[in-house]
Amino acid sequence: MKRVLYVLFVIIVALTASLAGAAAGGMAVYRAMENRESLPAPLQDVIPANDTNPGQTITLDTTDIETSITQSVQQVGPAVVTVVGTVPGQMTIFGMTGDQTVSGTGFFITNDGYIITNNHVVEGTEEVNIVLSDGTQQTATIIGTDLYSDIAVLKTDGRVPAVAVLGNSDMLDPGESVIAIGSPLGDFKNTVTVGVVSATGRSIDTGNGYSIENLIQTDAAINHGNSGGPLVNLAGEVIGVNTLVVRSTQAGDVAEGLGFAIPVNTAQAIAEQIIEQGYFARPYMGVSFQPINPAIAERYNLPANWGVYITQVEPGSPAAQTGLQENDIITKIGDVAIDETHSYINSLFEHQPGDTIPLTVMRAGKEMQLQITLGEAKH
Repeated sequence: MKRVLYVLFVIIVALTASLAGAAAGGMAVYRAMENRESLPAPLQDVIPANDTNPGQTITLDTTDIETSITQSVQQVGPAVVTVVGTVPGQMTIFGMTGDQTVSGTGFFITNDGYIITNNHVVEGTEEVNIVLSDGTQQTATIIGTDLYSDIAVLKTDGRVPAVAVLGNSDMLDPGESVIAIGSPLGDFKNTVTVGVVSATGRSIDTGNGYSIENLIQTDAAINHGNSGGPLVNLAGEVIGVNTLVVRSTQAGDVAEGLGFAIPVNTAQAIAEQIIEQGYFARPYMGVSFQPINPAIAERYNLPANWGVYITQVEPGSPAAQTGLQENDIITKIGDVAIDETHSYINSLFEHQPGDTIPLTVMRAGKEMQLQITLGEAKH
């Protein structure tokens, strides 16, 4: 009898504890739900009011942002292609000569098969193929290129699955969300990365006597193989052509998230001229030159700290007709003095073929003025 009473007592205690636990658990869940209802809706970030508007809060619906990214990729993705080129006669690691395969990205800009990519993607190639987003491979022809803007135009006579919508890169502001689409390493086709416009109007020195100017800086991941691919806004419009990434400085500092794209307004203007006439015209003088900076000027005791030293004048060129001579130093083109931020090439490209402009020249230690009518170079 005592054993039976003891068992009943244990059961009653256990039931009481269970009911208390359930009540406590229910109260905890209720309180958690009550607290949750007082928080912002899921997937929403609330930015505190600022000093100028102390009573204002701004709500960003990240669901809408994610939807815009997805829709933009779906819109532009089918127009993106992988560009595969063959460069003949390259030295292999075994010391033998053989063909080399290079790759990049491009995108359709017209229904009749014209594609924008980077010049450096197809430079030196003998044969070019494109791979559509569905894996279909087609041959392509290089219509024309422009070294100084790093733009090239290809054409295929095959199927065009979609055409990218081009936006207005002049309207970009730092902080805008952007999407990079490309084929990093040539293998991961139509890879999507997301970032923001870090800055506009950037200039990158190529190390070849000129800079690529007015670039869009972005922290969207760009890798080898992304070159020539589109940089897209949340409206599904292409606003840039991805071209390069900076990973370190000459001092050895390592950088992350420093990608650059050519503004689509620039790319479109160059592409349209290439499509129309097969090349993009640049002004030229017809000289070979060596850039001068203060260190070089001091070493060779030159009369100018900045400029270009003329090493050769092409016979019959605008420079020859103007009277430019070897050993002359050009210090100013038009109204622009050549210096650390204004290279000879970029200063020259401020003008058009056929323009007549003044040149400031140092000859035998004396400054003189010349007038030159620029010729047309076909790149």
